[in-house]
Amino acid sequence: MSKIRIGMIGTGGISQVHGRQLLELEEAEIVALSDTSAENRENFAAKFELDDVQHFTDYREMLDQTELDAVVICSPHTMHFEQATDALHKGLHVLIEKPMTCSSEEAELLIATAEQAGKVMQVSYQRHFQPEFLYIRDAIASGEIGKLTSITASLYQDWKQLTTGLWRQVPELSGGGMLMDSGSHIIDMLLWTTGLTPVEVKPSLHLQGAPVEIDSFTSIRFEEGAVGGLNIIGFAPRWHETYVFCGEDGGIFYDNGKITIQRFGQKPVVPELPKPQTNQDKSFIDAILGRHEVKVPGTFALKVVKFTEMIYQAAGYKPF
Repeated sequence: MSKIRIGMIGTGGISQVHGRQLLELEEAEIVALSDTSAENRENFAAKFELDDVQHFTDYREMLDQTELDAVVICSPHTMHFEQATDALHKGLHVLIEKPMTCSSEEAELLIATAEQAGKVMQVSYQRHFQPEFLYIRDAIASGEIGKLTSITASLYQDWKQLTTGLWRQVPELSGGGMLMDSGSHIIDMLLWTTGLTPVEVKPSLHLQGAPVEIDSFTSIRFEEGAVGGLNIIGFAPRWHETYVFCGEDGGIFYDNGKITIQRFGQKPVVPELPKPQTNQDKSFIDAILGRHEVKVPGTFALKVVKFTEMIYQAAGYKPF
């Protein structure tokens, strides 16, 4: 069979991960690059030895002038909706970097467009494919720690320092700050691993002198009875990611990749995890080929968008 022909929309930082993972697959090939930065395009092409790919400044020209089957969108957040919509209208499959969109209204429209087009649309939340989080989700679902009573999810990152002067701190492009960006991954895991439904949030946000919010602390009440805390801190000296899931029979503790299960009255257990079997790009290609359903569909990513929106609205914060 012929390979799935892919066009890249955005060839900056995160696109490097997609480029590497796509080019590991026999079923896929990157045939075109679009980015407003010629330097980004040239660096991407050089890194992956893509001497024959077509280059475009405007993604619309790439969609019009290139024979494609799919696109991978790695552009600033507020551009996702229009770019994905245009690609779907061209009959292309779409893999979108997080967040899917910057508003629930856009997310719902995009989901409807993908359904009407009959094309695969997947959102690139990579933790869905990592053994640590698959284990946590399965353990909670199977009742390993009983009914959930509380959850705390925290991310500390030197985000403010790393993004100063870049598009991520330009509200019109980013759609928000640390919560909308790296925080989207943590919200994703909070919702996906637990299956809980947030109904009330009480946030506190701090801009730390930046054009967008940097730090946020949010208390959460879930429909199912559990309470939670979401701490997304962008003014920190390094990356540190932690989760604590407490249930009626015990707890699951995640600290930078290490998992410990502690049941009441028992010794702590560190589970052995399998090696990763897939990733966001391989699963996207496999879904296109009909090997399995879309692993991170727009209908789930909408929950992340809605929750982010809920926090901003409760804080009285309008990023753009």
